[in-house]
Amino acid sequence: MSKQSLIFLLTLSFLLSKPTAETDFRCNCEDESYFFSIETILECQRISDFLIAVAYFSIPIELLYFVSCSNIPFKWVLFQFIAFIVLCGMTHLLNGWTYGPHSFQLMLALTVFKFLTALVSFATAITLITLIPLLLKVKIRKSLDRHTILDTTLVELSKALDLQNCAIWMPNTSKTEMNLTHELKGRSFSKAAATPPISTGDPAVREVKGSDGAKILNPDSALSVISGGGGAHEPPGAVAAIRMPMLRVSNFKGGTPEMLPACYAILVLVLPSEQDRSWSNQELEIVEVVADQVAVALSHASVLEESQLMRDKLVEQNRALQQAKQDALMASQARNAFQMVMSNGLRRPMHSIMGLLSVMQDEKLSTEQRLLCDTMVRTSNVLSTLITDIMDTSGKDNGRFSLEMRYFELHSMIKEAACLSKCLCSYKGYSFVIEAEKSLPNHVMGDERRVFLVILHMVRSLLNGSKGAGCLTLRVYSAGGGQGSNEQRWGHWRSNSSDGYVYIRFEIGIRHIDSPEENIVPVIPYGGNRYYVNARGYMGGVES
Repeated sequence: MSKQSLIFLLTLSFLLSKPTAETDFRCNCEDESYFFSIETILECQRISDFLIAVAYFSIPIELLYFVSCSNIPFKWVLFQFIAFIVLCGMTHLLNGWTYGPHSFQLMLALTVFKFLTALVSFATAITLITLIPLLLKVKIRKSLDRHTILDTTLVELSKALDLQNCAIWMPNTSKTEMNLTHELKGRSFSKAAATPPISTGDPAVREVKGSDGAKILNPDSALSVISGGGGAHEPPGAVAAIRMPMLRVSNFKGGTPEMLPACYAILVLVLPSEQDRSWSNQELEIVEVVADQVAVALSHASVLEESQLMRDKLVEQNRALQQAKQDALMASQARNAFQMVMSNGLRRPMHSIMGLLSVMQDEKLSTEQRLLCDTMVRTSNVLSTLITDIMDTSGKDNGRFSLEMRYFELHSMIKEAACLSKCLCSYKGYSFVIEAEKSLPNHVMGDERRVFLVILHMVRSLLNGSKGAGCLTLRVYSAGGGQGSNEQRWGHWRSNSSDGYVYIRFEIGIRHIDSPEENIVPVIPYGGNRYYVNARGYMGGVES
């Protein structure tokens, strides 16, 4: 048969090619005034090629917009289609210019684009051969939901066993009642909503759930009457029921089921009453096998549903994390911009003041003027340190700042601190007295700015917390040379410290006018902040 068809096709092609050769590849149109002349046909073909090219160029734009706005699988296949369509459009566009006189370059370009179109179309065809089974699997996977499995089971059981009706009863969330969820003979929405639930304590329900195999039910039981499906005019025949375990992926931990209370659904099968049939052992065995298979299918469906739900949750959490990361990045950028503005706004005036003070230090000043100028310079340095600390606070996780250890003169620092404290006391209406031990070391090592800052903080805190007039006293002495009732508080930590250090105490208090002379209110309890200096004259640091 195939050989005869091949001979017929060869003969037909020979007959068709002979008139074409005789007419020099032109159609046999004797009447040139007819509408379908050679020129008219060629013009129509040229216009058609241009229109096809325009359509081919517009379709990829729509596909690109669709790909950018949708989250679909196998996007690379759509890009293959886009390349294929664009190349087809180019062949039609170039072919539209070949109906008249044309150059060799045009024919070469048309040949190249046709060759590329052939390659891309062939690659797309091969891709579809391998992709279509994957698409079918994705479709089947998405269709494996609980309702599809149960509806298919009811239909196939009804066909195989010639049933009057099939019904599936599911427990509610509290597992106290059984609700009719699936039925072969679909009821209206109002009737389905009005179907009464059956208590799990019903004798028929307990009998079915307590047995591994299928059970023949009493026709008068609630399961038989409600699941009959025929109503009063069509009483049910023999009724069988079997339990189906309901499994979920959350019942498994480490590959083994977790010990949870058993949860069962009930499959009810009703035979027609007019045929006077009864359930045979073979039919009951079929029902048991089908129930086991449905239970496995339901467990697989639950795994798919919960895995999809878990995937959606992970996607949502990832989206929230990305948004939080973006917000944190924007907050960090805003903080850096704020710090830069604040740094420029605070440091520039401070630098101007410090520059002016440095010029004043170069002038010939009296002793008191020199002391005031040096005090202002030191205060400016302290403020500059505070500004630096504020700007650098965000970069420190523990809130601690490193000490800038260097040599400085302790006596000079105490004089400048006393000068500034006296100014603050005068502003608040207090008098000021300083008591410093003469045997204090002068050349020490430590963070001069922070020690000066702590002294000012103690003075300011004491002045802000006191009311009325009085006298503020600043005492500076070594731990061994000081006298007072608080000496015992220093004994414990001084005895535990290493040898070779002399501990300097800064004690600040206020005596009000109406208070006894001994009643001096300290700024903090003794033993709070401690500054120690070794015997060689080196200040070791600050302890709190």
